[in-house]
Amino acid sequence: MIEATEILEDDALLDEDGESVLSVTVPEGAEGRLDVLLASQVTDLSRARLQALIKEGRVTCAGVPVKSNAKPKPGQVIEIVVPAPVAAEPVPENIPLDILYEDSDCLVINKPAGLVVHPAPGHATGTLVNALLFHCQDLGGVGGVERPGIVHRLDKDTSGLMVVAKNDAAMAGFVRLFQTGGITKEYLTLVHGIPPMTSGTVSTLIGRHPAQRKKMAVVVRNGKQAVTHYTVEQRLGDITLVRCRIETGRTHQIRVHMLSLGCPVVGDTVYGRSAADRRLPRFPARQMLHATHLVFAHPVTGAAMDFTAPLPADFAAFLGT
Repeated sequence: MIEATEILEDDALLDEDGESVLSVTVPEGAEGRLDVLLASQVTDLSRARLQALIKEGRVTCAGVPVKSNAKPKPGQVIEIVVPAPVAAEPVPENIPLDILYEDSDCLVINKPAGLVVHPAPGHATGTLVNALLFHCQDLGGVGGVERPGIVHRLDKDTSGLMVVAKNDAAMAGFVRLFQTGGITKEYLTLVHGIPPMTSGTVSTLIGRHPAQRKKMAVVVRNGKQAVTHYTVEQRLGDITLVRCRIETGRTHQIRVHMLSLGCPVVGDTVYGRSAADRRLPRFPARQMLHATHLVFAHPVTGAAMDFTAPLPADFAAFLGT
C-alpha cells in the first residue's frame, strides 16, 4: 500500500475540536530519549502512538515541537496534544462532486469552499473522502483507510483543483510527481494592500507558531522550506488580485507567505484583518483563495494534463465579473 503522508501537508491543518492536552513534567534523574520517557509517564498512550504524535508536531516543549530522540532536562514541561478519535473507516455518502476529468486511474475535481477534504475531529462525515467512496466503489484501500485516494489537500475554505488517485499505481505516480516538482500548481488570491513588487518569490521556513499552535508562521528554525512565486494580476482599490505558484505544499503556505509580505488574504479569519474585511463593499464569507490551475503528466500513462478551474461566484464578485 502506498502511503502519502508527507504529500498530504498541502494547505490545511486538521480541525482540532475536541482535542485534549496532556502536560508531563520531566522528573529528576530522567535520562534518555523523549519517546521512552513519555511512554513511562503516560500510561494511556503507547510508545508508537506517542512517536506518531511527535512526528505530527503535537508534542512541544516551551511551544517548540520536539523530536523522538530529544533528551529533555528535569523540570521541563512537555505538552502532548491528543486529537479526538475519529472513525477509522469513513463511510460512503452521496455528496455531489464537480469532476473535471476522470479515467480508470485518477480524477481531477473542483472542490467547493466549505467542503472538508477528509474526516477529522469535528468533521467525521460530509467530507470529500465520504463523497469519493460513494463515487468510486473500489477506492477504499488506496493510500490508507482514513484518506483513500487523497494525495494532497486544500483547506475547508479554499476552493479549486485537486487530484485523486484511484489505484496504487496512480498514487505512487502522484507521490513521485509531487516529490520531484512535476506538478505545477497555481492559485489566485485576493489580498489586502499591495505586495512589495509586481512579481517576486518568497522563500522561508514555515513551522508551527511558537505561541499559537493551531497557526503556522515563518520561522528561523524547526520549520520546513517553503517557496511561493507571486505575480500581481490586478489592483482593485484597497485589495489586490495575486497569482501564486507554489514549489512546496506546506500547511497554510500561501496564507502565511502573503501575511509575511504585509498582505494577508481577504477573508482569512486566522491570519487576516477582520477590520479591513468589514470595510470592503461586500463581506467575504471565507478566505479568498482558489486553486485555479494544475499541470502535470498523467501518473500512469505520462500524457500531458492541463486543467483550469474558473473563479467561484463569491470570489468573482470582488472582481465585478
